[in-house]
Amino acid sequence: MAKKKKETALSGVSAVAALQSANRSHPFTALQGYFPGRQAELELYRSLREAIPVIDAALDKTVRLLGDFTVRCSDERAEQAALRFMETVQVGSMQRGVHAFVRTFFDQLLTYGTAVGEMVLTDGRLTHLYNADLRDVALRVGENPLDVTVCSRGTAGKLEPVRYPGLILKSVLNPEPGSVYGTSLLKGLPFVSEILLKIFNTVGVNWDRLGNVRYAVTYRPQNDALDKAYAKERAEQVAEQWKTAMQSGGDVRDFVAVGDVSIRAIGSDNQMLDSEIPVRQLLEQIVAKLGIPPFLLGLNWSSTERMSAQQADILTSEIDFYRRLLDPTLRQIFQTFLRLEGFGTDLRIEWEPLTLQDITALSRAALYDAQTKKILSQLKGETA
Repeated sequence: MAKKKKETALSGVSAVAALQSANRSHPFTALQGYFPGRQAELELYRSLREAIPVIDAALDKTVRLLGDFTVRCSDERAEQAALRFMETVQVGSMQRGVHAFVRTFFDQLLTYGTAVGEMVLTDGRLTHLYNADLRDVALRVGENPLDVTVCSRGTAGKLEPVRYPGLILKSVLNPEPGSVYGTSLLKGLPFVSEILLKIFNTVGVNWDRLGNVRYAVTYRPQNDALDKAYAKERAEQVAEQWKTAMQSGGDVRDFVAVGDVSIRAIGSDNQMLDSEIPVRQLLEQIVAKLGIPPFLLGLNWSSTERMSAQQADILTSEIDFYRRLLDPTLRQIFQTFLRLEGFGTDLRIEWEPLTLQDITALSRAALYDAQTKKILSQLKGETA
């Protein structure tokens, strides 16, 4: 009899199960299981730009800050031909102009540390420029350690040396000793970026849980035997009516229950962790690696006017470095074009000043220098 009564009491109590949700992580798996390898690195850096908007914005701004350039030749006819070529040459299938080629080439150089392009000839004339996909290209050390062989992936997927290596354009960024590949500007960022993505993903999960409020409805049976005997049925009724009351759309419905029923929001007694400080610490590491002043990326960190000017000067030196890095590639393009057109190859690449602020600063410095010379000359005249 006691055993039967115990079973009856247990049947009136609803079981509570905790369902463990699937471990939701960010979708950029290349940042989680990274291992060294050329193809893995390409996918890693591509995922970094897609996952962290600050990284993508910094690289885009660096490419745009590179500025415009022109070509100068000692022969006026050669210069005019080079300028027409610079504006009209077809790049890939959808763009025109050497500037379009340089933007993609430079973007590839910053992202992967290595950039490869090709000059395409038609009837003995240079008519097309092509930005190669690094997944279809490989660089190999030749018989001489100072020689580099460029290989392309054929129809069967096998890498073979290109037929006309003189038409290949290649550049590397900060290569390690003995390596034919360059070093990506994003090297060193996967670790901090992985932590940053975990914080962003956790914030999203917490808002999904706490922003969309969930309730815990608890029914406690009274001490009388009848209430305990029908506890399960009453709990199901409470659950059904609560579900009906909480349905979205239509009129607002009240929930009325008889007995000891308590309702509370799940997680209301907890406090979400403040992510502002750790996120800023991680962003500081990322911005320091990319070399872009924070105010150019929309980060409103405390900065004085003098500090901003110093950051702009540092950025100017960075852009000058990148321009010198791209000069040999530009010279190779225009020299090849001029040779095929029957002109000499005496040329130089002229870059425009970085910003109007630089021009203003230089003009002000020249003015101050002229005023100083004038004052000194006047003082010498008075003393004489």
